[in-house]
Amino acid sequence: MILRLFAALLTCGFATIAFAQQGVGWKTGPEAAAIERKVDALIGKMTLEEKVGQLHLSGRGEGFDINQVKAGRMGAVMNFVVPQEVRQVQEAVRQSRLKIPLIIGLDAVHGFSTYFPLPLGQAASWNPQLIEQAAYWTGREASAAGINWTFAPMVDMSRDPRWGRVLEGAGEDVHLASVVAAARTSGYQRGGVAASVKHFVGYGAGEAGRDYNSTWIPLSQLHDLHLPPFKAAFQAGAMTAMAAFNALNGMPATAHRGMLTDLLRGKWGFRGFVTSDFGSITELRLHGIAKDDAEAARKALLAGIDMDMMGDVYHKHLANEVKAGRVPVKALDEAVRRVLRVKYHLGLFERGDVDVAAAPSLMQTEEARKVARQAAREGVILLKNDKATLPIAPSVKSVAVIGAMAVPEDERVWTDPAGLGRRLVQPLPDALREQLPADVTVAYEPAFTRNCGTEFKDKEAAVKAAAAADLVVAMLGEDCEFMGEGASRTDLGLPGVQQELLAALVSTGKPVVLVLATGRPLVLTWADKHVAAIVQTFHGGTEGRAAIAEVLAGKVNPAGRVPMSFPRSVGQIPVYYDQLPTGRPQKIRQRYESIFMDEANEALYPFGFGLSYSRFTYANPRVSREKVAMNGAVEIAVEVSNRSERDGQEVAQLYVRQPVAERSRPLRQLKGFEKVFLKAGETKTVTFRLEAGTLGAHDDAGRYRIDPGLVEVYLGGSSLAEAKTRFELTKP
Repeated sequence: MILRLFAALLTCGFATIAFAQQGVGWKTGPEAAAIERKVDALIGKMTLEEKVGQLHLSGRGEGFDINQVKAGRMGAVMNFVVPQEVRQVQEAVRQSRLKIPLIIGLDAVHGFSTYFPLPLGQAASWNPQLIEQAAYWTGREASAAGINWTFAPMVDMSRDPRWGRVLEGAGEDVHLASVVAAARTSGYQRGGVAASVKHFVGYGAGEAGRDYNSTWIPLSQLHDLHLPPFKAAFQAGAMTAMAAFNALNGMPATAHRGMLTDLLRGKWGFRGFVTSDFGSITELRLHGIAKDDAEAARKALLAGIDMDMMGDVYHKHLANEVKAGRVPVKALDEAVRRVLRVKYHLGLFERGDVDVAAAPSLMQTEEARKVARQAAREGVILLKNDKATLPIAPSVKSVAVIGAMAVPEDERVWTDPAGLGRRLVQPLPDALREQLPADVTVAYEPAFTRNCGTEFKDKEAAVKAAAAADLVVAMLGEDCEFMGEGASRTDLGLPGVQQELLAALVSTGKPVVLVLATGRPLVLTWADKHVAAIVQTFHGGTEGRAAIAEVLAGKVNPAGRVPMSFPRSVGQIPVYYDQLPTGRPQKIRQRYESIFMDEANEALYPFGFGLSYSRFTYANPRVSREKVAMNGAVEIAVEVSNRSERDGQEVAQLYVRQPVAERSRPLRQLKGFEKVFLKAGETKTVTFRLEAGTLGAHDDAGRYRIDPGLVEVYLGGSSLAEAKTRFELTKP
């Protein structure tokens, strides 16, 4: 059939190739050199307007002008998800003089047709291989629909859950975030789409957790915390980057030459192109550093922004800026060179049009759904399990599932924005009926009018159903406008009337299992005191509710771990585990210690924490040598045992502390982790290799240094790890 289709299309004057999965990435050696020669030759043929066109990114919707594509005045498009529409813009390219292919972008953040857990939920799995697989299938499905560029991964560090976009990141820890950044980058590009690492840089540190707000980051912290995930993604081969919306230390990131050119291209040697974020070039006027769009265009290009996303600023003003001599032709050519370089390395000049007929069969394949199910399973975090409420006991004969979020509100949104999906998302009540014995009845009441939980549909019916059941499963959380970009919150309780419902369910006296689907850690202090069990997910995607049912029924042993500390109150924020020591540490909670008068210092659920149906212990921590040169390495081993009658997975975590150094060092820092499967009663030795070169820090001038001295090592199942050993760093 594919061959017949191919032959038929040839008779129409062009070829469409059937989708064949292939990875993309940087070419090397003679192939890379040949690409540079092709880029030089192509730039030599281009008019000024065609050069500017390569830097122009427009998108589907009102105002999109396909005639700009035909005229060679557009270099990239975004938000085209229907293969037939992608095909139309690809066909328009062939009517342009030079026929330079478009790069076709999309926010394929955690899925295209098959949806995986939110990135924060993927990080909760602490399984880099699984995270890479999720990104791979996202890229593969997007590529099958004609997409060749994804605006992901977001690698912004944040310690503030008030910020709505923490859901797109990997949490609070730089080591975990760097590992995840590399895994996601590799997966996307292996799946066939170029990654765009975002947002460069500091976007996650907005004051008060308010989106787009100013950030103030010391140079030492910038290098130790915010930059490493970006570097990890670039080292994994990321081909593009996206600048941030925020001002960094007084300079808008979109015009920050020090970051975009001096660091990214100068020190790091990045060869790809940098795109602005949505309309952020024209926003330089609002930041107060450009009097008009022409000046904004000039400043952005000279700072290092190669492509203008949805701002129409380069398109309207850049040619005149060049003609007036305010933008050197060489600067324009370098930006065009970087865009063309990526297009050649992606193979776009040889790649045929999207195969419209083949695309639907490549969505939600069995393989993709299996990865989605496993990612959803491993991202489930058991935060509380009082009196072994979970898994659901054989004595439970009736379960009441409460909450509109238990049933997908709009299957099309979850399954496929292009309308290519062929299977629906399973509601939680149906999934539980499949997993529980046949003699267990499962009732369902939505309680709310919508998943948002802002107004009741029938509170009384929900409470009545709960009172009649042996066990209550309340699925609550954040949905609708309560999470994501532009969704900063000062109250991190359950939105709307959900807390009112939860209190009413608890008042029935029946054990309540709170299942959360959120985009961030919420303040769960009340729930922790009053409900029997808490299961945290970060929106598990296509297979999310089915995975939750497996965990509740005991078919899957939960193995997710907290990637971002849960605060006890908003007043604690920022709350994170790797804090610096103070001169007045907490000892006995007397007045003049570094404490809150009205709340504990510690997080409610600390970084790395997560319960299991198994019980794990750590013993015999040891180092391969007691003295380690600062240019050397050490192996650290610990015995991990499953002291229960259930097989399970444990995330063994290694933390270090240097008690005395030239600068204060964090009380603990994650430096390694391994997810280990242990059969009931089994003991395994887990060994980590620790490079001494990773134990340093940057000073106020951005210089990296390692200090000799004692290093304490902690091993365990969370950032509160207790198994301890040590070694001494020595000068070579």
